[in-house]
Amino acid sequence: MNEWLKKMLAKAKELWGKWSVVQKVILFGIIAIVIGAIILVSNISSAPTTVQLFSTAITDAGVRDRIVFRMDEAGVESTVSESGFISVKDSATARRMRSLLISEGLVPNSVDPWEVFDNLGEWSTTDYERDNAKQRAVTEQVTQQIQALDDITFANVTISFPERRTFTSEQDPITANVVIEGKANSDIVTNKNKIKGIQNIVKFCVTGLTDENISIIDKATGNIINDFEGLESVDRVNLVAKQQKQIAELEARYRVSVLNALQQIYTADRVRDLNLKIDMDWSEKTESKVTYSAIEIKPDNPDTPYDDSEYVTTLPISSETVDKTSKGTVYNPEGPAGVEGQNPSVYSDMSNTYTLTEEHGEKVNNAINQSHTEETKSPTIERVSVSVNIDGTWKKTQKDGGIIEREYIPLDAQEIADARALVEGAIGYKRDRGDVVNVTNIRINRDAQFAEEDAELLRKEQTKKTIIYVGIGIIAVLIAFIVFRMISREIERKRRLREEEILRKHQMEREKTLWEAEQAGMEVTMSVEERERAELQESAIAMAKEHPEDVAMLIKTWLMEE
Repeated sequence: MNEWLKKMLAKAKELWGKWSVVQKVILFGIIAIVIGAIILVSNISSAPTTVQLFSTAITDAGVRDRIVFRMDEAGVESTVSESGFISVKDSATARRMRSLLISEGLVPNSVDPWEVFDNLGEWSTTDYERDNAKQRAVTEQVTQQIQALDDITFANVTISFPERRTFTSEQDPITANVVIEGKANSDIVTNKNKIKGIQNIVKFCVTGLTDENISIIDKATGNIINDFEGLESVDRVNLVAKQQKQIAELEARYRVSVLNALQQIYTADRVRDLNLKIDMDWSEKTESKVTYSAIEIKPDNPDTPYDDSEYVTTLPISSETVDKTSKGTVYNPEGPAGVEGQNPSVYSDMSNTYTLTEEHGEKVNNAINQSHTEETKSPTIERVSVSVNIDGTWKKTQKDGGIIEREYIPLDAQEIADARALVEGAIGYKRDRGDVVNVTNIRINRDAQFAEEDAELLRKEQTKKTIIYVGIGIIAVLIAFIVFRMISREIERKRRLREEEILRKHQMEREKTLWEAEQAGMEVTMSVEERERAELQESAIAMAKEHPEDVAMLIKTWLMEE
């Protein structure tokens, strides 16, 4: 094998040497083209493939952002092209996201319901086959959409398209029957919103299908779960829970607002808690009323310091004066001719009586100012009850021996009234609404706090005394040490002076003896020690004369050491 490889290499070198420069350049060009083609093919094959969520571009930026945000919440990555097409990584993800968006009502109106599905394929030319293929395709696609939901493990959809009738009144409705099986620990059977989501998927995918013609059945129990009439009690419980949560949030917001306002003035230690209760009317009421008011005939002049406007209760539109005079017999109705009259006796007695009637008056049509108001009242606050306690202040006086005397100073009436006004303003107090605000000044039990303060003060006093005693002891030790040092130095100094005096006397005697010997002409011989001592003394005297500063520093050092 090695020999064959060597032969091939030798042959290649031989051919390479025979080739011209042009042939070598062509070979390098071919190799570069092949490498580039391989890189291009690998990049294209490794590029991720995406599937469009909808075949229609979504041009509304707000709707598109909501769809992308909901997909991000579901953990699905998506891309949006410049033209508005939304794409995901594969068809299964696209089917699952379409089901989710349809169930939550996030699919825009511009998207055709039929474009949500995949291509249904080519159908035959006959209407019967086309309708059957359409029914099968729609049923299959709706089944896939429902099974793509996270809470569904199985779905069976049956959609009935009735035969077309000539008249709309004779047309049978489209019906749909959906059997579902939820995953373990899923609330798909009891969650009203999820059930409505499945109902919306079916209704969105089948044109002409209404809610009342859709039946969603739980496979485990066989019950129809989209019959929301039976869930009214559950909805009522959920509604009450939501209402209580909203009331608790409102009470917490009011409580924080009032406590912050009071604690900034009286400190958090004096205002520790606040009780607040809000009663709300959750019923929605619509009222229609007519209001009559005076008619303004002259508006107020803003340049005058007083109100000079003029109002009237009515404004005449038209008037009529009536003057009427009648003369003749009194009218006495008797019935048809030839028939006996049935008039009362009073009319019979007044027959053929002559009378004169005069009528004078004036009829006036007046205009009034009225307004018609129709008002819908949303849930409102019926009553707010607040009670807060503010502690007074304590005046502390420290006596001898570390004893603290305390005197409680309660709030005066003006301070309580000001605090009440502050609370009323914070909650929007309305007297006609029945609001109640109580501000009390009850002394808070601070026995534990005072005992801790007394114990702390006692510890401080004991610590202070201990520090003083330790300081005195340290000072006494320092003084004793200084006195001992001074006495020791004094004794040493006296001993040194005594030795120096003895040496000085010996030196004087020696010098005296030498002098006397010199006077007597005697030859004096000095011992080796005396000669070395004399030489050292002469050297020291010579050095002191030559370097007086060094000698002075040396002597000073000796004195400091001693």
